[in-house]
This record gives sequence, structure tokens and C-alpha cells, in this order.
Amino acid sequence: MDDVDRKILRCLQEDATLSLAEIAARVGLSPTPCWRRIQKLENEGVIRCRVALLDAEKLNVGTTVFVGLKTNQHNYEWLEQFARAVAGIEEVVEFYRMSGDIDYLLRVVVPDIEGYDAVYKRLIQAADLSDVTSSFSMEKIKYTTALPLHYAR
Repeated sequence: MDDVDRKILRCLQEDATLSLAEIAARVGLSPTPCWRRIQKLENEGVIRCRVALLDAEKLNVGTTVFVGLKTNQHNYEWLEQFARAVAGIEEVVEFYRMSGDIDYLLRVVVPDIEGYDAVYKRLIQAADLSDVTSSFSMEKIKYTTALPLHYAR
């Protein structure tokens, strides 16, 4: 990974709809070598996919809830079952196994408190949980899907 690759990635993170010619011009390459680099980054899995970022407010899911979960079950079978159940809940947009005070952290997007209550009921029905703590986001101060590129090797 060199500086040109990082510039290509920066362009794609900012706007994946840029034309090949535009990306090539921004990074100082002609289109063919630029395309080869993009293909290489895709083949290596650095570029996993290209997606559209949608406006949550306009889609009526502007309420973000961070959900901390604790369980007394710490076995693989339980985790597999719970992960399958959570994968089936479309409102859960992020799901992490954590170290520290909570076992799992979810980011949930819903229209309102009633929408979250329906998700909550599905979660507690899906698995044996000892504690569910929900925190509603009051204001989104920073949000990005762009990853820092200066660590890339």
C-alpha cells in the first residue's frame, strides 16, 4: 500500500460514485493504471464493497439506540443462536462482542421509543440475558464511515 493507493481509497470513501477518470485525475494517474490499482485493492479485500449511504431521518429511522447486553451464558452454542437471532433484526445495524462491563453492544436504528420497544422485546425473547441497558442518542456530533488511512501498510 503506497500513497497513491491511500489517495484512491480516500476518493472512494468520500464518494464511491466518482468516475474512474475523476479518481485517476485526483490521484495523478491515467485511467488504466488507476483501474488496475482499484481492482487489486478489491481482490485483496481492502475494498470490501461499494454502497450507498442513506439518510436515516428521511427513511424514518432517525432514533439511534445503543444497547448494552449482559448474559450469564458464555458458550459457543448460545452465541451462535443469539447471533442468528440478532442478524434477523433489521433495526440492529451494528453488533459487537465486548470486553469490560458489558458482553455485547448493539447500535439500533428505529423511528421512536415504541419502535425500540418492539426490538427490545425481540431481543429478550431471543436469548437468556441478565441485563439490557439502552441509551438513546440525543445528538449525532460526528458520524463517518471513512476509515483512517494513515495506518494502512
